[in-house]
Amino acid sequence: MAGGEQRVPGGPERVALKKEIGLVSACAIIIGNIIGSGIFISPKGVLEHAGSVGLALIIWVLGGGVAALGSLCYAELGVTIPKSGGDYSYVTEIFGGLAGFLLLWSAVLIMYPTSLAVIALTFSNYVLQPVFPNCIPPYNASRILSMVCLLLLTWVNSSSVRWATRIQDIFTAGKLLALTLIIIVGFIQIFKGNYKELTPSNAFNFWMTPSVGHLALAFLQGSFAFSGWNFLNYVTEELVDPRRNLPRAIFISIPLVTFVYTFTNIAYFTAMSPQELLSSNAVAVTFGEKLLGYFSWVMPVSVALSTFGGINGYLFTSSRLCFSGAREGHLPSLLAMIHVKHCTPIPALLVCCLATLIIMLVGDTYTLINYVSFINYLCYGVTIIGLIVLRWKKPKIFRPIKVNLLIPITYLAFWAFLLIFSLYSEPIVCGVGLIIILTGVPVFFLGVYWRNKPKCVNRLIESMTCWGQKLCFVVYPQCGSAEEEASSAHSWQLVSETAVRK
Repeated sequence: MAGGEQRVPGGPERVALKKEIGLVSACAIIIGNIIGSGIFISPKGVLEHAGSVGLALIIWVLGGGVAALGSLCYAELGVTIPKSGGDYSYVTEIFGGLAGFLLLWSAVLIMYPTSLAVIALTFSNYVLQPVFPNCIPPYNASRILSMVCLLLLTWVNSSSVRWATRIQDIFTAGKLLALTLIIIVGFIQIFKGNYKELTPSNAFNFWMTPSVGHLALAFLQGSFAFSGWNFLNYVTEELVDPRRNLPRAIFISIPLVTFVYTFTNIAYFTAMSPQELLSSNAVAVTFGEKLLGYFSWVMPVSVALSTFGGINGYLFTSSRLCFSGAREGHLPSLLAMIHVKHCTPIPALLVCCLATLIIMLVGDTYTLINYVSFINYLCYGVTIIGLIVLRWKKPKIFRPIKVNLLIPITYLAFWAFLLIFSLYSEPIVCGVGLIIILTGVPVFFLGVYWRNKPKCVNRLIESMTCWGQKLCFVVYPQCGSAEEEASSAHSWQLVSETAVRK
Protein backbone atom coordinates (compact mmCIF):
# COMPACT_ATOMS: atom_id res chain seq x y z
CA MET A 1 0.00 0.00 0.00
CA ALA A 2 1.20 3.44 -0.83
CA GLY A 3 1.22 5.68 2.17
CA GLY A 4 1.99 9.21 3.24
CA GLU A 5 0.57 12.55 2.27
CA GLN A 6 0.46 13.72 -1.34
CA ARG A 7 2.40 16.94 -1.89
CA VAL A 8 3.25 19.10 -4.85
CA PRO A 9 7.07 19.24 -5.03
CA GLY A 10 8.17 22.48 -3.44
CA GLY A 11 4.57 23.47 -2.80
CA PRO A 12 1.79 23.09 -0.27
CA GLU A 13 0.08 19.82 0.52
CA ARG A 14 -2.56 18.84 -2.05
CA VAL A 15 -6.07 18.16 -0.79
CA ALA A 16 -7.18 15.15 -2.85
CA LEU A 17 -8.22 11.53 -2.48
CA LYS A 18 -5.15 9.44 -1.67
CA LYS A 19 -4.08 6.41 -3.68
CA GLU A 20 -3.52 4.19 -0.66
CA ILE A 21 -5.19 0.92 -1.74
CA GLY A 22 -2.64 -1.57 -3.03
CA LEU A 23 -3.22 -5.08 -4.34
CA VAL A 24 -3.40 -6.72 -0.88
CA SER A 25 -5.91 -4.18 0.43
CA ALA A 26 -7.88 -4.43 -2.82
CA CYS A 27 -8.21 -8.19 -2.33
CA ALA A 28 -9.13 -7.59 1.33
CA ILE A 29 -11.96 -5.24 0.29
CA ILE A 30 -13.47 -7.82 -2.08
CA ILE A 31 -12.98 -10.84 0.21
CA GLY A 32 -13.95 -8.92 3.35
CA ASN A 33 -17.20 -7.70 1.80
CA ILE A 34 -18.17 -11.07 0.33
CA ILE A 35 -17.39 -13.16 3.41
CA GLY A 36 -19.73 -11.84 6.08
CA SER A 37 -21.62 -13.82 8.68
CA GLY A 38 -23.57 -16.03 6.24
CA ILE A 39 -21.02 -18.81 5.72
CA PHE A 40 -20.63 -19.11 9.51
CA ILE A 41 -24.34 -18.98 10.34
CA SER A 42 -26.74 -20.20 7.68
CA PRO A 43 -25.41 -22.14 4.68
CA LYS A 44 -28.53 -24.18 5.31
CA GLY A 45 -30.50 -21.92 2.92
CA VAL A 46 -28.85 -23.57 -0.10
CA LEU A 47 -29.14 -27.10 1.34
CA GLU A 48 -32.80 -26.63 2.28
CA HIS A 49 -33.84 -25.87 -1.29
CA ALA A 50 -31.33 -28.15 -3.06
CA GLY A 51 -32.64 -31.33 -1.43
CA SER A 52 -29.27 -33.11 -1.23
CA VAL A 53 -25.70 -32.52 -0.07
CA GLY A 54 -24.19 -33.11 -3.51
CA LEU A 55 -26.48 -30.67 -5.34
CA ALA A 56 -25.93 -28.06 -2.59
CA LEU A 57 -22.15 -28.25 -3.11
CA ILE A 58 -22.59 -27.95 -6.89
CA ILE A 59 -24.72 -24.84 -6.37
CA TRP A 60 -22.01 -23.29 -4.17
CA VAL A 61 -19.46 -23.83 -6.96
CA LEU A 62 -21.85 -22.50 -9.62
CA GLY A 63 -22.61 -19.48 -7.43
CA GLY A 64 -18.91 -18.68 -7.41
CA GLY A 65 -18.80 -19.18 -11.18
CA VAL A 66 -21.66 -16.73 -11.75
CA ALA A 67 -19.96 -14.19 -9.44
CA ALA A 68 -16.76 -14.67 -11.45
CA LEU A 69 -18.61 -13.95 -14.71
CA GLY A 70 -20.10 -10.79 -13.23
CA SER A 71 -16.78 -9.64 -11.81
CA LEU A 72 -15.07 -10.08 -15.20
CA CYS A 73 -17.67 -7.75 -16.72
CA TYR A 74 -17.09 -5.24 -13.91
CA ALA A 75 -13.34 -5.49 -14.49
CA GLU A 76 -13.84 -4.31 -18.09
CA LEU A 77 -16.18 -1.51 -16.98
CA GLY A 78 -13.83 -0.50 -14.17
CA VAL A 79 -10.82 0.06 -16.40
CA THR A 80 -12.86 1.53 -19.29
CA ILE A 81 -14.65 4.04 -17.05
CA PRO A 82 -12.02 4.48 -14.28
CA LYS A 83 -14.21 6.44 -11.86
CA SER A 84 -15.16 5.64 -8.28
CA GLY A 85 -18.83 4.84 -7.68
CA GLY A 86 -19.09 1.38 -9.26
CA ASP A 87 -22.52 0.52 -10.70
CA TYR A 88 -23.75 4.09 -10.28
CA SER A 89 -20.91 5.64 -12.30
CA TYR A 90 -21.24 3.07 -15.10
CA VAL A 91 -25.04 3.30 -15.35
CA THR A 92 -24.88 7.13 -15.32
CA GLU A 93 -22.21 7.15 -18.05
CA ILE A 94 -24.06 4.65 -20.27
CA PHE A 95 -27.79 5.23 -19.67
CA GLY A 96 -27.83 8.84 -18.48
CA GLY A 97 -28.54 10.81 -15.31
CA LEU A 98 -32.03 9.51 -14.42
CA ALA A 99 -31.05 5.82 -14.51
CA GLY A 100 -27.91 6.53 -12.48
CA PHE A 101 -29.84 8.60 -9.96
CA LEU A 102 -32.45 5.87 -9.41
CA LEU A 103 -29.68 3.38 -8.67
CA LEU A 104 -28.01 5.89 -6.33
CA TRP A 105 -31.34 6.74 -4.65
CA SER A 106 -32.20 3.13 -3.84
CA ALA A 107 -28.65 2.42 -2.66
CA VAL A 108 -28.41 5.44 -0.32
CA LEU A 109 -32.02 5.24 0.88
CA ILE A 110 -32.28 1.54 1.70
CA MET A 111 -29.72 -0.84 0.19
CA TYR A 112 -26.55 0.04 2.08
CA PRO A 113 -28.10 1.33 5.33
CA THR A 114 -30.15 -1.87 5.68
CA SER A 115 -27.21 -4.15 4.88
CA LEU A 116 -25.05 -2.25 7.36
CA ALA A 117 -27.75 -2.49 10.03
CA VAL A 118 -28.12 -6.26 9.59
CA ILE A 119 -24.35 -6.84 9.77
CA ALA A 120 -24.03 -4.59 12.84
CA LEU A 121 -26.89 -6.39 14.61
CA THR A 122 -25.33 -9.77 13.83
CA PHE A 123 -22.06 -8.50 15.30
CA SER A 124 -23.73 -7.35 18.53
CA ASN A 125 -25.72 -10.59 18.92
CA TYR A 126 -22.55 -12.71 18.75
CA VAL A 127 -20.57 -10.42 21.05
CA LEU A 128 -23.41 -10.57 23.61
CA GLN A 129 -23.95 -14.33 23.27
CA PRO A 130 -21.49 -15.26 26.08
CA VAL A 131 -23.22 -12.74 28.37
CA PHE A 132 -26.67 -14.22 27.63
CA PRO A 133 -25.85 -17.90 26.94
CA ASN A 134 -29.36 -19.26 27.46
CA CYS A 135 -31.46 -16.64 25.74
CA ILE A 136 -31.54 -14.11 22.92
CA PRO A 137 -29.69 -10.89 23.88
CA PRO A 138 -32.03 -8.04 24.92
CA TYR A 139 -33.27 -5.84 22.06
CA ASN A 140 -31.93 -2.58 23.53
CA ALA A 141 -28.51 -4.02 24.42
CA SER A 142 -28.10 -5.36 20.88
CA ARG A 143 -29.12 -2.05 19.30
CA ILE A 144 -26.83 0.04 21.54
CA LEU A 145 -23.77 -2.14 20.90
CA SER A 146 -24.49 -2.08 17.14
CA MET A 147 -24.62 1.71 17.20
CA VAL A 148 -21.40 2.00 19.21
CA CYS A 149 -19.63 -0.26 16.71
CA LEU A 150 -20.97 1.77 13.78
CA LEU A 151 -19.94 5.10 15.33
CA LEU A 152 -16.47 3.78 16.15
CA LEU A 153 -15.83 2.62 12.58
CA THR A 154 -17.25 5.85 11.16
CA TRP A 155 -14.70 7.73 13.26
CA VAL A 156 -11.88 5.45 12.04
CA ASN A 157 -12.88 5.89 8.38
CA SER A 158 -13.13 9.66 8.89
CA SER A 159 -9.67 9.83 10.45
CA SER A 160 -7.59 7.90 7.92
CA VAL A 161 -7.93 5.85 4.75
CA ARG A 162 -4.85 3.94 5.87
CA TRP A 163 -6.41 2.98 9.22
CA ALA A 164 -9.59 1.84 7.49
CA THR A 165 -7.72 -0.33 4.97
CA ARG A 166 -5.48 -1.76 7.71
CA ILE A 167 -8.58 -2.79 9.68
CA GLN A 168 -9.97 -4.38 6.51
CA ASP A 169 -6.69 -6.26 5.92
CA ILE A 170 -6.48 -7.55 9.51
CA PHE A 171 -10.11 -8.64 9.87
CA THR A 172 -10.19 -10.24 6.43
CA ALA A 173 -7.10 -12.24 7.38
CA GLY A 174 -8.84 -13.17 10.65
CA LYS A 175 -11.99 -14.49 8.99
CA LEU A 176 -9.91 -16.42 6.42
CA LEU A 177 -7.92 -18.00 9.26
CA ALA A 178 -11.16 -19.02 11.00
CA LEU A 179 -12.49 -20.61 7.82
CA THR A 180 -9.10 -22.26 7.21
CA LEU A 181 -9.39 -23.79 10.70
CA ILE A 182 -12.80 -25.21 9.79
CA ILE A 183 -11.43 -26.62 6.51
CA ILE A 184 -8.38 -28.18 8.20
CA VAL A 185 -10.55 -29.82 10.87
CA GLY A 186 -12.79 -31.07 8.04
CA PHE A 187 -9.84 -32.66 6.25
CA ILE A 188 -8.74 -34.31 9.51
CA GLN A 189 -12.27 -35.73 9.81
CA ILE A 190 -12.07 -37.06 6.24
CA PHE A 191 -8.68 -38.72 6.93
CA LYS A 192 -10.29 -40.36 9.98
CA GLY A 193 -12.99 -41.79 7.72
CA ASN A 194 -15.81 -39.45 8.76
CA TYR A 195 -17.12 -38.65 5.30
CA LYS A 196 -20.30 -40.72 5.15
CA GLU A 197 -22.45 -37.80 3.94
CA LEU A 198 -19.95 -37.01 1.15
CA THR A 199 -19.96 -40.41 -0.58
CA PRO A 200 -21.81 -40.25 -3.95
CA SER A 201 -24.59 -42.60 -2.82
CA ASN A 202 -25.41 -40.42 0.21
CA ALA A 203 -24.50 -37.02 -1.27
CA PHE A 204 -27.11 -37.42 -4.04
CA ASN A 205 -29.69 -39.15 -1.89
CA PHE A 206 -32.51 -36.62 -2.29
CA TRP A 207 -34.95 -36.28 0.63
CA MET A 208 -37.11 -34.22 -1.74
CA THR A 209 -37.15 -33.77 -5.50
CA PRO A 210 -36.19 -30.14 -6.14
CA SER A 211 -38.43 -28.28 -8.57
CA VAL A 212 -37.27 -25.45 -10.83
CA GLY A 213 -38.53 -23.09 -8.14
CA HIS A 214 -36.46 -24.80 -5.46
CA LEU A 215 -33.35 -24.62 -7.64
CA ALA A 216 -33.93 -20.91 -8.27
CA LEU A 217 -34.27 -20.26 -4.54
CA ALA A 218 -31.09 -22.25 -3.86
CA PHE A 219 -29.23 -20.19 -6.48
CA LEU A 220 -30.60 -16.97 -4.96
CA GLN A 221 -29.30 -18.02 -1.54
CA GLY A 222 -25.91 -18.86 -3.03
CA SER A 223 -25.78 -15.63 -5.05
CA PHE A 224 -26.60 -13.59 -1.95
CA ALA A 225 -23.69 -15.24 -0.11
CA PHE A 226 -21.36 -13.99 -2.89
CA SER A 227 -22.74 -10.43 -2.92
CA GLY A 228 -20.03 -7.81 -2.50
CA TRP A 229 -17.84 -8.96 -5.39
CA ASN A 230 -18.33 -5.58 -7.09
CA PHE A 231 -17.32 -3.38 -4.14
CA LEU A 232 -13.77 -2.65 -5.26
CA ASN A 233 -15.22 -0.75 -8.24
CA TYR A 234 -16.58 1.84 -5.78
CA VAL A 235 -13.06 2.98 -4.86
CA THR A 236 -11.31 2.77 -8.25
CA GLU A 237 -9.78 6.25 -7.93
CA GLU A 238 -8.05 5.34 -4.64
CA LEU A 239 -6.42 2.23 -6.11
CA VAL A 240 -2.71 2.20 -6.83
CA ASP A 241 -2.45 1.52 -10.61
CA PRO A 242 -6.14 0.57 -11.05
CA ARG A 243 -5.70 -0.71 -14.61
CA ARG A 244 -3.52 -3.52 -13.25
CA ASN A 245 -4.69 -3.97 -9.65
CA LEU A 246 -8.47 -3.92 -10.23
CA PRO A 247 -8.54 -7.00 -12.50
CA ARG A 248 -5.76 -8.71 -10.51
CA ALA A 249 -7.67 -8.33 -7.25
CA ILE A 250 -10.81 -9.74 -8.87
CA PHE A 251 -8.96 -12.71 -10.41
CA ILE A 252 -7.38 -13.55 -7.03
CA SER A 253 -10.38 -12.94 -4.75
CA ILE A 254 -13.34 -14.62 -6.47
CA PRO A 255 -11.69 -18.06 -7.00
CA LEU A 256 -10.32 -17.91 -3.44
CA VAL A 257 -13.76 -17.19 -1.94
CA THR A 258 -15.35 -19.93 -4.07
CA PHE A 259 -12.71 -22.42 -2.87
CA VAL A 260 -13.17 -21.39 0.78
CA TYR A 261 -17.00 -21.51 0.62
CA THR A 262 -17.07 -24.94 -1.04
CA PHE A 263 -14.55 -26.59 1.29
CA THR A 264 -16.09 -24.98 4.37
CA ASN A 265 -19.40 -26.62 3.45
CA ILE A 266 -17.61 -29.93 2.86
CA ALA A 267 -16.06 -29.59 6.33
CA TYR A 268 -19.49 -28.98 7.89
CA PHE A 269 -20.78 -32.26 6.43
CA THR A 270 -17.92 -34.22 8.02
CA ALA A 271 -19.32 -33.30 11.45
CA MET A 272 -23.06 -32.93 10.85
CA SER A 273 -25.78 -34.76 9.00
CA PRO A 274 -27.98 -32.68 6.65
CA GLN A 275 -30.75 -32.81 9.29
CA GLU A 276 -28.42 -31.45 11.99
CA LEU A 277 -27.21 -28.68 9.71
CA LEU A 278 -30.77 -27.68 8.78
CA SER A 279 -31.81 -27.54 12.45
CA SER A 280 -28.83 -25.39 13.50
CA ASN A 281 -29.26 -21.62 13.83
CA ALA A 282 -25.48 -21.06 13.73
CA VAL A 283 -23.76 -23.83 11.78
CA ALA A 284 -20.16 -22.83 12.56
CA VAL A 285 -20.94 -22.64 16.28
CA THR A 286 -22.50 -26.12 16.20
CA PHE A 287 -19.46 -27.38 14.26
CA GLY A 288 -17.13 -25.89 16.90
CA GLU A 289 -19.11 -27.39 19.78
CA LYS A 290 -18.92 -30.85 18.20
CA LEU A 291 -15.25 -30.90 17.16
CA LEU A 292 -13.24 -28.10 18.83
CA GLY A 293 -14.05 -28.89 22.45
CA TYR A 294 -12.48 -26.30 24.77
CA PHE A 295 -11.71 -24.09 21.75
CA SER A 296 -15.34 -23.95 20.57
CA TRP A 297 -15.40 -20.27 21.63
CA VAL A 298 -13.32 -19.55 18.50
CA MET A 299 -16.40 -19.81 16.25
CA PRO A 300 -18.67 -17.13 17.80
CA VAL A 301 -15.61 -14.86 18.11
CA SER A 302 -14.86 -15.48 14.40
CA VAL A 303 -18.41 -14.51 13.44
CA ALA A 304 -18.12 -11.30 15.49
CA LEU A 305 -14.75 -10.42 13.92
CA SER A 306 -16.05 -11.25 10.45
CA THR A 307 -19.04 -8.94 10.82
CA PHE A 308 -16.89 -6.17 12.34
CA GLY A 309 -14.71 -6.23 9.23
CA GLY A 310 -17.85 -6.35 7.08
CA ILE A 311 -19.20 -3.16 8.68
CA ASN A 312 -15.90 -1.42 7.99
CA GLY A 313 -15.90 -2.53 4.35
CA TYR A 314 -19.50 -1.45 3.74
CA LEU A 315 -18.88 1.96 5.33
CA PHE A 316 -15.72 2.48 3.29
CA THR A 317 -17.31 1.66 -0.07
CA SER A 318 -20.81 3.10 0.44
CA SER A 319 -19.38 6.48 1.47
CA ARG A 320 -17.50 6.60 -1.86
CA LEU A 321 -20.81 6.01 -3.64
CA CYS A 322 -22.28 9.11 -1.91
CA PHE A 323 -19.09 11.03 -2.77
CA SER A 324 -19.36 10.07 -6.46
CA GLY A 325 -23.07 10.91 -6.58
CA ALA A 326 -22.47 14.37 -5.12
CA ARG A 327 -19.60 14.99 -7.56
CA GLU A 328 -22.00 14.26 -10.46
CA GLY A 329 -24.53 16.73 -9.01
CA HIS A 330 -27.02 14.04 -7.94
CA LEU A 331 -26.56 14.62 -4.19
CA PRO A 332 -25.83 17.77 -2.15
CA SER A 333 -22.40 19.20 -3.02
CA LEU A 334 -21.26 18.96 0.61
CA LEU A 335 -21.01 15.17 0.18
CA ALA A 336 -18.37 15.66 -2.55
CA MET A 337 -15.99 17.36 -0.10
CA ILE A 338 -13.09 15.86 1.84
CA HIS A 339 -11.30 16.80 5.06
CA VAL A 340 -8.48 19.28 4.50
CA LYS A 341 -6.00 17.23 6.56
CA HIS A 342 -7.16 13.60 6.53
CA CYS A 343 -8.44 13.73 2.91
CA THR A 344 -11.42 11.51 3.80
CA PRO A 345 -15.04 12.11 2.67
CA ILE A 346 -16.37 12.89 6.16
CA PRO A 347 -19.79 14.29 5.13
CA ALA A 348 -20.49 11.18 2.99
CA LEU A 349 -19.43 8.90 5.87
CA LEU A 350 -21.69 10.77 8.29
CA VAL A 351 -24.68 10.43 5.93
CA CYS A 352 -24.10 6.66 5.61
CA CYS A 353 -23.79 6.36 9.39
CA LEU A 354 -26.89 8.46 10.07
CA ALA A 355 -29.02 6.56 7.52
CA THR A 356 -27.99 3.25 9.14
CA LEU A 357 -28.78 4.53 12.64
CA ILE A 358 -32.25 5.60 11.48
CA ILE A 359 -32.89 2.16 9.93
CA MET A 360 -31.83 0.54 13.23
CA LEU A 361 -34.12 2.75 15.29
CA VAL A 362 -37.29 2.89 13.20
CA GLY A 363 -37.08 0.18 10.54
CA ASP A 364 -37.98 -3.50 10.56
CA THR A 365 -34.47 -4.39 9.45
CA TYR A 366 -34.99 -8.04 8.63
CA THR A 367 -38.07 -7.31 6.49
CA LEU A 368 -36.26 -4.57 4.57
CA ILE A 369 -33.43 -6.94 3.68
CA ASN A 370 -35.83 -8.86 1.38
CA TYR A 371 -36.34 -5.72 -0.70
CA VAL A 372 -32.60 -5.01 -0.64
CA SER A 373 -31.78 -8.41 -2.15
CA PHE A 374 -34.12 -7.81 -5.09
CA ILE A 375 -32.91 -4.22 -5.74
CA ASN A 376 -29.26 -5.28 -5.47
CA TYR A 377 -29.69 -8.13 -7.93
CA LEU A 378 -31.61 -5.87 -10.34
CA CYS A 379 -28.73 -3.35 -10.28
CA TYR A 380 -26.16 -6.04 -11.16
CA GLY A 381 -28.05 -7.01 -14.29
CA VAL A 382 -28.72 -3.45 -15.46
CA THR A 383 -25.01 -2.63 -15.09
CA ILE A 384 -23.91 -5.65 -17.13
CA ILE A 385 -26.53 -4.85 -19.80
CA GLY A 386 -24.73 -1.48 -19.86
CA LEU A 387 -21.49 -3.22 -20.85
CA ILE A 388 -23.17 -4.61 -23.98
CA VAL A 389 -24.81 -1.24 -24.74
CA LEU A 390 -21.42 0.50 -24.36
CA ARG A 391 -19.85 -1.96 -26.82
CA TRP A 392 -22.55 -1.01 -29.33
CA LYS A 393 -22.59 2.76 -28.69
CA LYS A 394 -18.82 3.27 -28.39
CA PRO A 395 -17.05 0.39 -30.16
CA LYS A 396 -13.73 2.27 -30.58
CA ILE A 397 -13.35 3.38 -26.97
CA PHE A 398 -10.06 2.31 -25.33
CA ARG A 399 -10.60 -0.90 -23.32
CA PRO A 400 -7.52 -2.21 -21.43
CA ILE A 401 -9.60 -5.35 -20.73
CA LYS A 402 -12.17 -6.67 -23.21
CA VAL A 403 -14.08 -9.80 -22.20
CA ASN A 404 -15.71 -12.16 -24.67
CA LEU A 405 -19.38 -11.23 -25.19
CA LEU A 406 -20.40 -14.76 -24.16
CA ILE A 407 -19.42 -13.84 -20.57
CA PRO A 408 -21.99 -11.03 -20.05
CA ILE A 409 -24.60 -12.96 -22.07
CA THR A 410 -24.16 -16.08 -19.89
CA TYR A 411 -24.35 -13.98 -16.73
CA LEU A 412 -27.51 -12.23 -17.97
CA ALA A 413 -29.13 -15.60 -18.76
CA PHE A 414 -28.72 -16.64 -15.10
CA TRP A 415 -29.79 -13.18 -13.99
CA ALA A 416 -32.95 -13.18 -16.10
CA PHE A 417 -33.93 -16.66 -14.92
CA LEU A 418 -33.60 -15.71 -11.24
CA LEU A 419 -35.24 -12.31 -11.72
CA ILE A 420 -38.27 -13.73 -13.55
CA PHE A 421 -38.66 -16.43 -10.91
CA SER A 422 -38.40 -13.82 -8.13
CA LEU A 423 -41.13 -11.73 -9.78
CA TYR A 424 -43.31 -14.84 -10.05
CA SER A 425 -42.74 -16.26 -6.56
CA GLU A 426 -42.44 -13.01 -4.55
CA PRO A 427 -44.52 -10.41 -6.43
CA ILE A 428 -45.16 -8.26 -3.34
CA VAL A 429 -41.47 -8.08 -2.35
CA CYS A 430 -40.42 -7.31 -5.93
CA GLY A 431 -43.26 -4.80 -6.34
CA VAL A 432 -42.27 -2.91 -3.19
CA GLY A 433 -38.63 -2.96 -4.36
CA LEU A 434 -39.63 -1.40 -7.69
CA ILE A 435 -41.76 1.23 -5.91
CA ILE A 436 -38.78 2.17 -3.71
CA ILE A 437 -36.68 2.68 -6.86
CA LEU A 438 -39.39 4.70 -8.64
CA THR A 439 -39.89 7.08 -5.69
CA GLY A 440 -36.61 8.58 -6.87
CA VAL A 441 -38.17 9.88 -10.13
CA PRO A 442 -39.90 12.98 -8.64
CA VAL A 443 -36.86 13.58 -6.42
CA PHE A 444 -34.63 13.60 -9.52
CA PHE A 445 -36.77 16.11 -11.39
CA LEU A 446 -37.18 18.40 -8.36
CA GLY A 447 -33.67 18.18 -7.00
CA VAL A 448 -31.45 17.59 -10.04
CA TYR A 449 -33.23 18.35 -13.32
CA TRP A 450 -34.88 21.58 -12.10
CA ARG A 451 -32.02 24.06 -12.43
CA ASN A 452 -33.81 27.43 -12.04
CA LYS A 453 -34.78 27.11 -8.40
CA PRO A 454 -35.96 30.20 -6.46
CA LYS A 455 -33.18 32.34 -5.02
CA CYS A 456 -34.33 31.66 -1.46
CA VAL A 457 -33.87 27.90 -2.04
CA ASN A 458 -30.39 28.43 -3.49
CA ARG A 459 -29.43 30.70 -0.58
CA LEU A 460 -30.64 28.06 1.92
CA ILE A 461 -28.61 25.35 0.18
CA GLU A 462 -25.50 27.58 0.10
CA SER A 463 -25.80 28.48 3.79
CA MET A 464 -26.27 24.81 4.79
CA THR A 465 -23.27 23.82 2.65
CA CYS A 466 -21.15 26.55 4.25
CA TRP A 467 -22.24 25.49 7.74
CA GLY A 468 -21.44 21.85 6.91
CA GLN A 469 -17.99 22.82 5.61
CA LYS A 470 -17.16 24.67 8.82
CA LEU A 471 -18.49 21.84 10.99
CA CYS A 472 -16.62 19.06 9.15
CA PHE A 473 -13.61 21.14 8.06
CA VAL A 474 -13.97 19.98 4.44
CA VAL A 475 -13.34 21.42 0.96
CA TYR A 476 -13.67 20.24 -2.64
CA PRO A 477 -10.77 17.99 -3.69
CA GLN A 478 -8.12 19.77 -5.72
CA CYS A 479 -7.43 18.51 -9.22
CA GLY A 480 -4.65 15.95 -9.06
CA SER A 481 -3.72 12.46 -8.17
CA ALA A 482 -6.72 10.20 -8.35
CA GLU A 483 -8.86 12.96 -9.71
CA GLU A 484 -6.44 13.71 -12.56
CA GLU A 485 -6.33 10.10 -13.65
CA ALA A 486 -10.12 9.82 -13.78
CA SER A 487 -10.42 13.14 -15.61
CA SER A 488 -7.73 12.31 -18.13
CA ALA A 489 -9.24 8.89 -18.77
CA HIS A 490 -12.63 10.49 -19.31
CA SER A 491 -11.09 13.08 -21.63
CA TRP A 492 -9.42 10.31 -23.62
CA GLN A 493 -12.79 8.65 -24.04
CA LEU A 494 -14.30 11.88 -25.38
CA VAL A 495 -11.37 12.37 -27.78
CA SER A 496 -11.73 8.79 -29.02
CA GLU A 497 -15.45 9.25 -29.63
CA THR A 498 -14.85 12.53 -31.49
CA ALA A 499 -12.27 10.84 -33.71
CA VAL A 500 -14.69 8.03 -34.49
CA ARG A 501 -17.46 10.46 -35.44
CA LYS A 502 -15.08 12.31 -37.76
